[in-house]
Amino acid sequence: MGWAVMTVIPRPASTVVLIDHMSRVYLTKRPATMKFLAGFYVFPGGALEEGDYVVDPAYITHSISNEPFNSAHYIAAVREIFEEVGVLFGSQGDGFPIQFQKETEQEYRRLLVNRDISFAQLLEQENIRLHLDCLRYFGHRITPKESAYRFDTRFFLAELPEGQIPKPDLNEIDKAFWIAPEEALLSYQNGNMLLAPPTVTALQTVINYQKGGALLMPR
Repeated sequence: MGWAVMTVIPRPASTVVLIDHMSRVYLTKRPATMKFLAGFYVFPGGALEEGDYVVDPAYITHSISNEPFNSAHYIAAVREIFEEVGVLFGSQGDGFPIQFQKETEQEYRRLLVNRDISFAQLLEQENIRLHLDCLRYFGHRITPKESAYRFDTRFFLAELPEGQIPKPDLNEIDKAFWIAPEEALLSYQNGNMLLAPPTVTALQTVINYQKGGALLMPR
């Protein structure tokens, strides 16, 4: 009598395709020590956390309410890209740009990664208003059933905020760089870059959008 194989329930997740004024995307390489997609090139992102569901609306401007999924995906997208590369979509409560000292930013990111502080606490302490309308949702993918690690990931496109530059966390990321979407796909096709199927589809979607097509992942 055979044993039944338990299917892992996908964890909700968000990922951000960050794009600059030269229409390049920002890719990060996962360390070889990672349990999931080790050595693959991915966009910044990760799983939703409990705190992403309870951020006070007072700390959100231009909130999103017409998507067929929980708005916590937007919060997670903003939190993850700040944790991983130091880019923050928001402003001070008075409307001015956020200007952390380098040491302050690094400490907040360390605290968030170690779960010593919640994202909501950071927003309250620094009187930050998130700009969720900077994120444009364009599709989602679910990791195949046979995978030991599964995610139900929502994909967002966002322009790099003026005056900010990515600063990758080298404890979580091997390397990171800007690259034209076409160049990334060519490198993948030539066997020089590991890309998961959802990343390939996201790149193809961005290329199609830049050529005047719809910003929408194919089903």
